[in-house]
Amino acid sequence: MRTPLSRSTRVLLGFLVVAAFLLATEHRAHLFGVLPYLLLLACPILHRFGHGRHGSSRHGGDTHTGQRPDPPPGGTH
Repeated sequence: MRTPLSRSTRVLLGFLVVAAFLLATEHRAHLFGVLPYLLLLACPILHRFGHGRHGSSRHGGDTHTGQRPDPPPGGTH
């Protein structure tokens, strides 16, 4: 069973909601001015974390089957 929020907590939450709303509406131009930079920042982040491994050769696997290639003849590799 959850305990009800105290009066001071509800007042604080209400104040934060109103403040966030006013900041978002009054400073919309500033927020929209930052969007192109956020998109540019998202590109390297998505490139780094969004692609996964793709089975690159440094992991020793085949890109299509996920199996390791056959060792070279006469080699210990």
